[in-house]
Amino acid sequence: MRETIRTLWPYLRRYRRNLGLGAGALLARNLAGAAVPLIIRETVDSLTHHFSLRLALWSTTALIGLTALKGIFQYAMRVLLIGVSRDVEYDLRNDLFASLVRQSPDFYSRYRTGDIMARATNDLNAVRAMAGPGIMYTSDTLATATLAIAIMFSVDWRLTLAALAPAPLVTLAVLVFGRYIHERFRRIQELFSDISSRVQESIAGVRIVRAYVQEDAEKQLFESLSRNYVSQNLSLARLSALFGPLLQGLTSLSFLIVLWYGGYRLLAGELTLGSFLMFNVFLGMLIWPMIAMGWVANLVQRGGASLKRINEILNARPAIADPPQPVRLNGDIRGEIELSGIHVRFGGTAALDGVDLRVPAGSTVAIVGHTGSGKSTLVQLIPRLIDPTRGSVLVDGVDVRRLALGELRRQIGFVPQETFLFSATLAENIAFGVRHATEEQIRWAADVAGLTEDVAGFPAGFETLVGERGLTLSGGQKQRVAIARAILRDPRILILDDALSSVDTLTEERILTALASLMRERTTILISHRVSTVRHADRIYVLEDGRIAEQGSHAELLARGGLYAGLWQKQQLEEELEAI
Repeated sequence: MRETIRTLWPYLRRYRRNLGLGAGALLARNLAGAAVPLIIRETVDSLTHHFSLRLALWSTTALIGLTALKGIFQYAMRVLLIGVSRDVEYDLRNDLFASLVRQSPDFYSRYRTGDIMARATNDLNAVRAMAGPGIMYTSDTLATATLAIAIMFSVDWRLTLAALAPAPLVTLAVLVFGRYIHERFRRIQELFSDISSRVQESIAGVRIVRAYVQEDAEKQLFESLSRNYVSQNLSLARLSALFGPLLQGLTSLSFLIVLWYGGYRLLAGELTLGSFLMFNVFLGMLIWPMIAMGWVANLVQRGGASLKRINEILNARPAIADPPQPVRLNGDIRGEIELSGIHVRFGGTAALDGVDLRVPAGSTVAIVGHTGSGKSTLVQLIPRLIDPTRGSVLVDGVDVRRLALGELRRQIGFVPQETFLFSATLAENIAFGVRHATEEQIRWAADVAGLTEDVAGFPAGFETLVGERGLTLSGGQKQRVAIARAILRDPRILILDDALSSVDTLTEERILTALASLMRERTTILISHRVSTVRHADRIYVLEDGRIAEQGSHAELLARGGLYAGLWQKQQLEEELEAI
């Protein structure tokens, strides 16, 4: 727990000024509060011997003034210290998001989206409660207890020891219950992650759920998860409900001891009436801190469990990161790419096995092959979305692992197989990654990608909202938006990973014609299942089981009569059958 909570110190140090002012307000509040019983003691003892209206009025005024001061300092304390917890929450949320966007794809294969969302919401709120009320009330409890006990000891140490006799039992109860609360709250947060993940998956796949008539099954599964979540929360509530009365019972023992032993000493003349009343007032002041210990322990245990879950993300080191001393590129790259001795393994399976490939700057290279042959894996090596298990990837003669990721990726326009669009306007999706893109530039990129006619039919043109993941667009439209997005970046290297699979052959031909002049000015890598897409490439590589089986121009590969020629003949036959 101590190591986990230590994560907060760097965040708290940033606001040490407000923490210092808050601590000062807290101390002033407690000093004002501690003065109240002392005035009561002096007033009662003085009035017992001789009544004085002047003394009574002075004491009343002093008590009112101290109470007002206590309220003012308490307000300042809460504003400052609770405010710091909000600032810490803000910083933690930003750092959590920054960590998430840096992570490599393998990270997201280990953590579900719903689990990450639960950590960024529920867990973060629990940490804020620990950093604000938790720290504030812990400090307040310690300050109140220290002042009260010190004064009580100076007046009558015997009665003070007797009054504090139940304190070890309170400490034991806090330790025992705290451990159980920590474990149960951790389990509750894990269940909340399961629920969040299930809801996210069900909503994202709602079309599949309906198509397979699984609405009732999904509802039953969600109900089962919710029932388990409620059960665990009730278990924690029962534990907390037992914890509170137990602490109140233990603290009440102190009152009984003071009433019995203090009353005995008062009657024996060993204690004045003012001191007896002072002890009771101080005990009243200590009751809330002793009860608050349970509440604070609850907050700290919950916050500690949540902070541990957040730390898993904050401490996760991306598998792919900038080198310690990156090589700086002087302006734009030429775009020469060389893959040498590339091996890529996922688990025990080889995705690429000894691939050597060279793409001259400004040329167009195509990669074809059956599903699972390693085409997408190969092109993901160039922008360092993944790293090879063995071998090197060079851009302009420099190993990409020696380049800063941002600098490398700004030179690359990448259209992946799975098109992702944001829940924003069409223009915002096209301009993603290009700051200050003008309307003319967006229209130009859309025109090159063959999207202009489609946009003309949209109700709001380029300001049309595409919905989550581009829900309102067809597959072909989404792919063309992704192509326009890549073109607008004006990259030196353009990678199209099966980016035309969802458009018809006529539209594909039109897009490739529009791209032709653009592709002549930059290095282009085309991946496609359609041989017709790649036949004009300068060089074609055929992948088979992670190896380069064939390479050459379209004409050379057809003349060879190998895998490529077989793919060509098969697709020509399919097109003829479709035309009948």
